[in-house]
Amino acid sequence: MSNPVPTRSLVDLLRDGPVQAPGAFNALCARAIERAGFSAIYVSGAGLANAVFGLPDVGMTTMTEAVAHARNIVEATIVPIIVDADTGFGEAVNVARTVQAMESAGVSAIHLEDQVLPKKCGHLEGKTLVSPEAMVEKIRAAAAARRSDHFTLFARTDARSIEGFEGAVRRAQAYVAAGADGLFPEAMESAEEFEKFGKAAAAMRTARGKPPILLANMTEDGKSPLLPFRQLAGMGYHVVIYPQTALRTAMGAVTRMLTDLRGTGSQTAWLEQMQRRKDLYELLDYDGLEAIDRAVTQPGAR
Repeated sequence: MSNPVPTRSLVDLLRDGPVQAPGAFNALCARAIERAGFSAIYVSGAGLANAVFGLPDVGMTTMTEAVAHARNIVEATIVPIIVDADTGFGEAVNVARTVQAMESAGVSAIHLEDQVLPKKCGHLEGKTLVSPEAMVEKIRAAAAARRSDHFTLFARTDARSIEGFEGAVRRAQAYVAAGADGLFPEAMESAEEFEKFGKAAAAMRTARGKPPILLANMTEDGKSPLLPFRQLAGMGYHVVIYPQTALRTAMGAVTRMLTDLRGTGSQTAWLEQMQRRKDLYELLDYDGLEAIDRAVTQPGAR
């Protein structure tokens, strides 16, 4: 059985160097990510909306739903979990409650974004931003609400697509000054912009007197180029997320399989591409559950 408390915080983990954090759309996917050897997991708001509710990522899920979803993933794994907290689900007071609820659920880090609620996927057109002052209030509320310094606050800015690159940098500076531990520059449009933002962030200082932790989003079919992890690490990025890669891969395979099943009447052509029953049971830790059952029904048995 998995320990619901992460063995290390994201802050501790990053002392070993930059990390990749694939997105988990449910607890089973999170276990697969952990089993594959990744040391952190990302929980996307789009993954919650798409996979759990069949909704687009346009701010239709609630804080309660996001926390419950995150808790399920925390309880299935032992690695640090980074959660997309959207806009904080309201104003500054709502952000404070979101932070405390996520922290209580065992989440290691969240990011808050500067879009107007209801928000949109960061790589779509038609986004609207709150004022820098309103976002600063949210960040201050988040920093004041957390109970542990190891709970990491990322400020995401969607300003690149609206106010330009320099606007994104100006907002980032204000957000770090307000208490953000890290920065998430959304929808950078070239490798050069990622690198330039990394250099700008290196000159900033958080409340701890250190440069902010940088997060890069490698989502497919978006405004940003798909850059290799090592290249981004060399530009100063500490966390690289792949929010919907697992979900899109899974749904691509599911869609093709269902089309074939409908046409042929049999799934046999897909058996070699499936996860085998024994592998699924291993991922689900059936042996651990059976050991508990034996301890209850056969005291003294090993």
